[in-house]
Amino acid sequence: MRIGIDAGSLCHQPTGVGHYLGGLIQEWASMPTMSHEFVLYAPDDIPLPLDARRFAIRTLRGTGGSWWQQVQLPRAASADHLDVFFSPAYTAPLFLRTPTVVAIHDVSFAAHPEWFRTREGARLRWLSRWTSAGARFVLTISQFSRGEITRLLDVPDHRIRVVPPGVPGRHAAPVGIGPPRVLFVGSIFNRRHVIELVRAFSILARARPDVSLDLAGANRTYPYEDVDAAITNEGLADRVRWHRYASDAQLRELYSRARAFAFLSEYEGLGLTPLEALSAGVLPVLLDTPVARESCADAALYVKTPTPKEVSAALEQVLFDEPTRGRLLGAAPAVLANYNWPRAAKQTLKVLEEATQLAIGSLSIVD
Repeated sequence: MRIGIDAGSLCHQPTGVGHYLGGLIQEWASMPTMSHEFVLYAPDDIPLPLDARRFAIRTLRGTGGSWWQQVQLPRAASADHLDVFFSPAYTAPLFLRTPTVVAIHDVSFAAHPEWFRTREGARLRWLSRWTSAGARFVLTISQFSRGEITRLLDVPDHRIRVVPPGVPGRHAAPVGIGPPRVLFVGSIFNRRHVIELVRAFSILARARPDVSLDLAGANRTYPYEDVDAAITNEGLADRVRWHRYASDAQLRELYSRARAFAFLSEYEGLGLTPLEALSAGVLPVLLDTPVARESCADAALYVKTPTPKEVSAALEQVLFDEPTRGRLLGAAPAVLANYNWPRAAKQTLKVLEEATQLAIGSLSIVD
């Protein structure tokens, strides 16, 4: 089988989708009995060491984005005699005459259009709806997202497959070396309440002079939130370190030094960085949402609201209350067993194989 992949998310500075696709590709590359061929399409160089005999790379120079995906990519893919095409990032070429599988991790752009600029939100809603309508299967990463995709994109449940991703172990040294650190990792969106986290940390910092906070992620808020101003206004310039981008090596270092992880998101497809933290032995404080409960279950401490007082109290408990820490750490292995890259890669490959065998009008497989 010849599998085409939109690999644009692997270029430049990969974040969530890039890490997801990179995890799958690395597992496929390591399978000794793999007989399939892969063709990766990207607008720039892909920084992965891959066997060229199994992974052909088509570098279609461009700026990426919708024009690249809808015009440049299908022209090249049409000439490669693909059996199936996999798009890991919400949308796919609409006029590619090849069976397609698309991964839609969440539908925040449809559930909360107010979080997106008008043009960007409309583009995502339109393209993702038409992509999912034409795809043989839609992959997603949680049961929560499965329900949202059915509800908001009108995709029949029997065409959705839930394949939880793997979670890499990020620690490179004993957890929590040195003074206690709180960590946030992820793009900074309004729904993740980073301003409230800074204010909560300010309360904690007044009581605990040795505690510090690391933020790792670019500011992508809309409407714009001034994180720098919040840090300055709370008098935390010497207690908060903001890393606009962190490489894998830098993330390993950040996780290895953290003792608590804060992620106050009110809407996610799953929430991968709290699971990464948990795999590094760093205990999460999460906003209490259905998807947070689905992902971390009993291995996190939950807050009902992102108010500074409630979040500060939860962080103090996770940092310093040993019975709480022991309880959460004891629940971690059962949670992390659900997130395994070899299993995710095999299940994703199975969905791609199914897509080549079924006509879109006669799908009848159910999970």
